[in-house]
Amino acid sequence: MAKVRALLVTAGCVIYAGSALFSAAGATELSSTRAAWGTLKGSVTLGHAPANASAVDDLRNAVVYLEHVDSSAEPAATLLLPARMTQEGQRLHPRVQPVVKGSSVEFVNRNQVFHDVVSLPKSASLDLGRPAKNGSKTLKFETPGVFKVVCRVHSDMSGVIVVLQNPFYAQPGYDGRFIIDGIPPGDYRVVVWHERARLVAKPMHIDAGKASILNFDLSLTGPAGG
Repeated sequence: MAKVRALLVTAGCVIYAGSALFSAAGATELSSTRAAWGTLKGSVTLGHAPANASAVDDLRNAVVYLEHVDSSAEPAATLLLPARMTQEGQRLHPRVQPVVKGSSVEFVNRNQVFHDVVSLPKSASLDLGRPAKNGSKTLKFETPGVFKVVCRVHSDMSGVIVVLQNPFYAQPGYDGRFIIDGIPPGDYRVVVWHERARLVAKPMHIDAGKASILNFDLSLTGPAGG
């Protein structure tokens, strides 16, 4: 996996990138009719280590996504809706925000302090300046990978932006269940990412007009926010 070296600093806050996790290669062409699509359903369960967050929070922080999706099989015009991470009460909400590459993330400052957002090294060219109190700044993420957000002033203010190669992803609900719809038929690698667990991946064949079932069990390590 290629290392993503971009380092972003958020005034008291640092945004830095971990290793790139995502790749694409081979699938079948997406039909214009819904009957030609498939669905992936399943659940994620967690084996907990001692944690600061609740089991429900940990479930919501997982991301399930598909690999081996050819670009020709993706929707022709994926709607890249802007995502939002809010700085409030010395916390970032949500803690984990998945987006598709090319999407923008709005950082909203609800605190009565400034948060500079600059990039290190400067070659990364990601400089948001200073979001005003109760203001916001937006950053566009073009490179797939995992970007961790950490505040140098408030150690509890941290979060993760997971930038994905394609729009076929989901986060589990409060009951651990997830669903990914509109998948072109074909063979895929289904991956579950969690910041406190190793990547878990399983092969899956998707048939047109059918729902495939896949369940995952993750073993968490270390405290939340580590």
